[in-house]
Amino acid sequence: LLSCRLYCEEAKDPKRRSCQTVLAEALDIVIRSFAPILPHLAEEVFQYIPYKKDSEGVFRTGWINASSAWKKPGIEEAIEGACAMRDSFLGSISGKNALEYEVIIVIEPGLLFELMETLQAEETSSVSQLNEIMMASQTTLLSELPKETPSDANIIKGTFLINLEGGDICEQSSYKVIARPIAKAKCPRCRRYTAESSSTPCPRCLQVLAAGKGST
Repeated sequence: LLSCRLYCEEAKDPKRRSCQTVLAEALDIVIRSFAPILPHLAEEVFQYIPYKKDSEGVFRTGWINASSAWKKPGIEEAIEGACAMRDSFLGSISGKNALEYEVIIVIEPGLLFELMETLQAEETSSVSQLNEIMMASQTTLLSELPKETPSDANIIKGTFLINLEGGDICEQSSYKVIARPIAKAKCPRCRRYTAESSSTPCPRCLQVLAAGKGST
C-alpha cells in the first residue's frame, strides 16, 4: 500500500501526498511517545526531521497533539471491514501472488456497502483505496453476484459487525468474496497485472509518466 503510493503515483498526487502526511504524523507521535524514556534518541531524531521548522527541540514543542481531523466517523470500521475481506481473499488463494488475481466483493445494500463505497466509488478499480487494501490487481464492488458467475466458483462467505457511535449504531452484515485469475499482463512499472502487454506500462502508469514529462 505504502510502496505503491510513494513510488508509483505522481509526485504531487493527493494519494502520494496523503501517504506522506500520515507517515509524518506517525513519526511525530512516535518520537514524542518515547521522548520521556529515550530523551537523547528522541531529540536526535527530531532534529534530523527535514520538514520541521522548530529549532527548540522535542521537549519544548509540547506533548502529542493529534488533530481531530484524523477521527473521521466510520473510517476505522471501513478499514477493518476491508481488512476482513482481504483476509478472506488471501485465504482463498493459499499463499499465491495476490496481484495475479482480481477480486469481486459482493455486499447487500446497507451500511457495510456504504462504508466500502467510501474506499471505492467506482464499481471496478485498480487504483482505489479498497483495491490497495485487498492487495489485488483489480477489485470490483457489487451488491449482487454477477450473472456470469460459474456454478463451481469458489465463493468465500463472511460476516462483519459494524459498531458506530459507541454502540448506538450496530449492524452485522454478510459479504461474499470471489477471487479470479486476472487476464491482463504485468505492468513493468507498478508490477500490477493491469497492462495490455508486458512491454507497455498500464494506463495509470502511462498517465503518471506523461505528467512527469510535461513538468520537466
